[in-house]
Amino acid sequence: MKKVFLSALLLPGLALAQPQDFSKVQVKSIPVAGNVHMLEGAGGNIGVSVGPDGVLIVDDQFAPLVPKIRAAFSKLAKSQGKGAKASLEYVLNTHWHFDHTGSNAEFGHEGRIVAHSHVRTRLINGLESATLGMKIPPAPKEALPVITYDQGLSIFFNGEEIQVTHLPSGHTDGDSMVYFTGSNVLHMGDQFTVDKYPFIDLESGGSLEGYLRNVERVLQTLPAGVKIIPGHGALSGREQLETFAEMLRETVSLVKGKIAAGKTIDQVKAEGMPEKYKTWGDAFIKPDMWLTIAYRSLSGQKPEPAKK
Repeated sequence: MKKVFLSALLLPGLALAQPQDFSKVQVKSIPVAGNVHMLEGAGGNIGVSVGPDGVLIVDDQFAPLVPKIRAAFSKLAKSQGKGAKASLEYVLNTHWHFDHTGSNAEFGHEGRIVAHSHVRTRLINGLESATLGMKIPPAPKEALPVITYDQGLSIFFNGEEIQVTHLPSGHTDGDSMVYFTGSNVLHMGDQFTVDKYPFIDLESGGSLEGYLRNVERVLQTLPAGVKIIPGHGALSGREQLETFAEMLRETVSLVKGKIAAGKTIDQVKAEGMPEKYKTWGDAFIKPDMWLTIAYRSLSGQKPEPAKK
């Protein structure tokens, strides 16, 4: 298998591409609610709480962007007025993928990294991914979570309870959502991508049916008026998550029916997804890859071994 260095990756959801010039990436801050903001740059969306206790972030994109991300903290602290601090205190990882944890090694010197126990394990081990055709090396010690949990925990920070809840095997086996209770903001990590097919990492314990169950569970308990920060895509709410859930339901029903009818994975890909989802394949996960993941997950197939 061809080895690819992380610095040569462009990852809107783990996409392989030409080397990216991070000097051209702009880190944009979007107010969400209360003390919470969303940072867009390269990789997964970052949730930020800024206030008198300092800064807490959810996910952290890539190491070359650390100076720009730090600058965003300082700007947000100044905009909050007297008493707000720009010092980083906590880094919460929604899962282990490096477009969400790429700055861990840098920020781990400043704040405590918090994540599900499987995140720490997978960062330690790395992965040779047959699905992506790449090798993700083990992370350095500085990038590892120092606080882990199995079900969840609460952090009381900047005047509100921040609830971190593990989601069973879906996108991976170590995903969490983060709910800012006072601000009424939910960060879902890669359990939600807006109007695009998500990547489900079967090699990291992911499951399409588990992914759908997690989204439906969130919808059942979603507070009124909540703002949702997705792993990738624009700031959203219930309506966008409902649309996403409907696509997942249709995919499960469609592919299960074709598996029951004895169709092969190539036949399923050739028949494709409904026309209304045509634009959903414009991002990293194309329709063929989405249907391949769905077929393998629903039929119990393992990804093909990586080619040496």
